[in-house]
Amino acid sequence: MTAESAERAQQHYDPRDVQEKWQQRWAGMDLFRASDDPADQRPRTYLLDMFPYPSGDLHMGHAEAYAIADAIARYYFHRGDNVLHPIGWDAFGLPAENAAIRNNTHPADWTYANIETQAASFRRYAVSFDWSRRLQTCDPEYYRWNQWLFLRFYERGLAYRKDGYVNWCPVDQTVLANEQVIAGRCERCGSEVVRRMLTQWYFKITEYADRLLADMEPLADKWPDPVLLMQRNWIGRSQGAEIRFPVEGLQEPVTVFTTRPDTLFGATFFVVAADSPLAAEICAPERQAALEEYLTGVRKLTDIERQAADRPKTGVFLGRHAINPGTGEPIPVWASDYVLPDYGTGAIMAVPAHDQRDLDFARAHDLPVRVVVETGEPDPAETGVATPGDGELINSGPLDGLGKAEAIARITGILAADGNGRAAVSYRLRDWLVSRQRFWGTPIPIVYCDACGEMPVPEEQLPVVLPDLRGQDLAPRGVSPLAAATDWVNTECPKCGGHALRDTDTMDTFVDSSWYFLRYCSPHYTGGPFDEAAVRRWAPVDLYVGGVEHAILHLLYSRFFVKVLHDMGTLDFTEPFTRLLNQGQVVNQGRAMSKSLGNGVDLGEQLAVYGVDAIRLTMIFASPPEDDVDWADVNPDAQVKFLGRVWRVSADVGSAAAAGAAEAGAPDGGAAGAGSAAVAGGEGAGHGDVALRRVTHRTIEEVTRLVEVARLNVAVARMMELVSATRKAIDSGPGPADPAVREAAETLVVLLSLFAPYTAEECWELLGHEPSVAQAVWPVADPELLVQERVTCVVQVAGKVRDRLEVPPGISEAELRELALAAPGAVRALAGREPQRVIVRPPRLVNIVPA
Repeated sequence: MTAESAERAQQHYDPRDVQEKWQQRWAGMDLFRASDDPADQRPRTYLLDMFPYPSGDLHMGHAEAYAIADAIARYYFHRGDNVLHPIGWDAFGLPAENAAIRNNTHPADWTYANIETQAASFRRYAVSFDWSRRLQTCDPEYYRWNQWLFLRFYERGLAYRKDGYVNWCPVDQTVLANEQVIAGRCERCGSEVVRRMLTQWYFKITEYADRLLADMEPLADKWPDPVLLMQRNWIGRSQGAEIRFPVEGLQEPVTVFTTRPDTLFGATFFVVAADSPLAAEICAPERQAALEEYLTGVRKLTDIERQAADRPKTGVFLGRHAINPGTGEPIPVWASDYVLPDYGTGAIMAVPAHDQRDLDFARAHDLPVRVVVETGEPDPAETGVATPGDGELINSGPLDGLGKAEAIARITGILAADGNGRAAVSYRLRDWLVSRQRFWGTPIPIVYCDACGEMPVPEEQLPVVLPDLRGQDLAPRGVSPLAAATDWVNTECPKCGGHALRDTDTMDTFVDSSWYFLRYCSPHYTGGPFDEAAVRRWAPVDLYVGGVEHAILHLLYSRFFVKVLHDMGTLDFTEPFTRLLNQGQVVNQGRAMSKSLGNGVDLGEQLAVYGVDAIRLTMIFASPPEDDVDWADVNPDAQVKFLGRVWRVSADVGSAAAAGAAEAGAPDGGAAGAGSAAVAGGEGAGHGDVALRRVTHRTIEEVTRLVEVARLNVAVARMMELVSATRKAIDSGPGPADPAVREAAETLVVLLSLFAPYTAEECWELLGHEPSVAQAVWPVADPELLVQERVTCVVQVAGKVRDRLEVPPGISEAELRELALAAPGAVRALAGREPQRVIVRPPRLVNIVPA
C-alpha cells in the first residue's frame, strides 16, 4: 500500500469519487478484448445483451439489463474464459426518421449523435464490452449484408411479393407486421391500425413452422417457459382436416380448415370474410350492393375488434348456398367481419351448437342450430351458450355413438375416400411481412424492368445505398419517401440494360436484428455477412440477456434466420441462443415509468447522486433478474453505505500491511500482482482465523453457484454476510493483519468486482495490487473448509416432492426460502406461475403453493 493509498484510507469513501480516475486508467488497458487466435485454448464464452436502439441516452431499464449481463460476463472473465461480450446499435427505425422531419436534418445525424451519447454512458457504466467489435446496423457496411441475405432468401423462394391485406398505420403511414399491432394499435405511436390492400414483400417463415416448434424441445431447460409458450402459441399448430364445400356459382369447391371435422353434420351455414376476394367472387349480382355497403364499415375495423367475443355479430347474405358434404344439404353462405381474410382460406363452416361465435351469429340472423355432440349440457339453441366440449356424436349419420377421436378419424377417412377432404395441419403463424413504406431502413435490392420484370440487384452492386433525403422530403405521404428520390429510383436493368425502377420500400428493422449476433464474430469481414470459421469458433450465443417483450418478434425471427442459414450450409447449428435470460422491468410506484404519469426516473440524475456502483448494486440486489424492480421500493443510499464498508475493510487491511512492511523495513506492504487472488489451502498453521476462513470459503462456493444460475441478488447477500464477518474479525478478532482477514478482503473484492467495478478496483489497489481486478483469478473454495454437518431439505410444490436440497442445519428461513424457489425441480413444477404461499420449516421442509 502506497503512502497515497494510506492517506486515502483515512478519508470517508464516496463511490463517485473514483469513477473518473478508473475510467481514465481503464481506457488504455483494453481489458475485455476477445481473442480470435486459433491457438488460444481457453474455453470460449459468447455472452450477449440485446443491443439497444439509439433513441436517446441510457434509461433505467438499460441500467438493470446491462448490470445483470455485465456481472455474468465478468464472472467468466475471472474464470479464465475467452469471453466475447460485444456491443452495437439497432440503428434503423421510425424515431430517427420522425426526428429528422421535425429538425429538418438527415436521420443519420440524430442516430449517430445518440449512439455516441450512449457509447459514452456505457463506458461510464463500466460495462465489460469488447469495443473493437462495435457495429451499427445503419452503416452501409452492415446493411449491405441485409441485402445479400435478402437475395439468398429470394433465390430459395423464401422472399416473395404478393398482393394482400396489410396492417396500415395512418399516422406513421407504413405497414406493420401482425406482431407490431398491439390491441389493434400501432406499437410505436399508439394510433388505430386499419386494413389496406398493398403489394408487399414477405419472408416465408411458415415453411419453417414445424422446425421452429420441434427445435424448442432442447431449449426447454435453458429458456424461460413463458417465452417458449408464447412462441408455441404464436406458431399455433392445429391438427384437423380440410373439407371441400361446393358453392353455387363457383367451378371449384371452397376449402375450409377445421380442428373439429367430427362436427361437420352440425354445420348449418357457411361464412366467408367480407373483405376477401372470395366474398366478391361468390356474391350473387343482386346482393353486390349490400356487400359493398357492408364493406364500408368492415374496412374501418382492426382485426382485434373484428374478433372481439363481445362484439355484435353482423353480416350479409350473399345470395348463394354451399353443399354440406356430410349431409348433402344446401346451407346459406354469408359474409361477416368475424372471419378474417388471411386466416386459413378466409372461409369457415359454421357449427353454431358447438362454437360460441357461430352461435351468436346464428341467433342474430335466425339461422338453424343443430346439436351433434351430446355433452350433457342444455340445448344451445335455447340457452344461447355453445357446448364446445367432448361427448358422444349424435345426429351425425355414420358417426353416431362415436367419441371425438374416433369420429374425427372416421369422418376424415370418409371425406378422403369421396374426394371431399383430407387430414391437414394449419398454423396461426403467417409469413413475415418485411416491406415498410419508410426511408430509414435497408433498401430492398430489387428493380422492376418493363421488359424483364422483377430483377434482383447483382451482388457486385451491393450495397444499394440510401439517397440523401432530409427534412420534409421524409414526411409520410402513403408511399415510401424513397419514391420521391427520382434520380435514385430510375436505374438500369441489370439484365437487359434498359430502363428500370428500384423498389422504393425498405426492410422491416427486425431483419437487421435477426442475424447481428453472427456479425459480431467477424464485424470487419468483407467476404460475406460473417466469417464462417469465426462463427464456428464462437457461436451459438451461450447466454442471451434481454427483455421478455422480444419473446415473439425478435427471437422467432432470429431462430428462422439461423435455420435458413443452416440450410444454406453456412452454419453448423440450428438455434441462435443456447440460454436465454429475461430481466424484468424497472417500474416506479407499481407502474411503468412514463412522462405522462409523472413517475419517470432519470438515470443520469441517479448516477450523479449515488454513483455507478451503487446503482448497479441496487438493480442487482432488488430482486431476481426476471422480476420487476420498483424504484419506489429500493434504497440506493444503502448500497453506498455497503460499498463504504467494503472500502473500509480494504483500507484497514491495506494499512495493516503497510505498517507491517514498514516495521520490517520493506518499501511497501503490497500483496501479489494483479493476476492473483487469495485462494487458501487447508487449515494448517499460518492461515489465520479458521472461523473466518470457513465463512470466506462458504461464500466463494455459494456465490460461484449462485452466479452460474443467475441468482445474483442472493450472491450479493452472501457478500454482505462476508463483509460483516470480516469487519467483526478486524474489530474484535485477530485484527486486520491476520492472514485470514486479508484472504477474506481479497476474496470479497474479487467477488464485488462483478457488480461494483469502480469500488472493487479502488479496493484492489488499497490491498496493494496493480490494476486490474478484472484480471484476477476467481477464488476457489477449499473443500476442507466447506465440511460441515448438512441435512436434507425436501422441497414440495402443491404438496408433491419436486426437489431435495442439502443445507446447513442452522439455515435461516429467508435463506431456505430463496434456495427452494431457485431449486430446478421447483422451477419446472411452477412453470412460470407465481407462488401464492411459501411455507418454510427450516431446515427440513419447504412447501410452495402455486397461485
